[in-house]
Amino acid sequence: QVQLVESGGGLVQAGGSLNLSCAASGRTFSGYAMGWFRQAPGKEREFVAAISWSGAYTYYADSVKGRFTISRDNVKNTVYLQMNSLKPKDTAVYYCAARSGTYRVDEEYDYWGQGTQVTVSS
Repeated sequence: QVQLVESGGGLVQAGGSLNLSCAASGRTFSGYAMGWFRQAPGKEREFVAAISWSGAYTYYADSVKGRFTISRDNVKNTVYLQMNSLKPKDTAVYYCAARSGTYRVDEEYDYWGQGTQVTVSS
């Protein structure tokens, strides 16, 4: 079992930055690929970014490529999502997720956090 707790969300103006964190506890964190997803009001949850268990490989949705950076610290059992040049359309609840094996861009993850709200004002 892996428990995931997101933090770092909040209210920011367009063009600003936020750094989300997802702290993991339970099983060996380094054995899991990690992903970030988001769900805007009235919309389905969508993939944002993913990172391999080692951190060597990352993948991004086209909508965030060049603005967001996913990273992880396997000593601190934490995955991060640095979000720059934020836009109002980035407003959503952001979730981190973990899965054994390789990362995926669909929702086939084993564990999910409760989410953290990100609101970008224009």
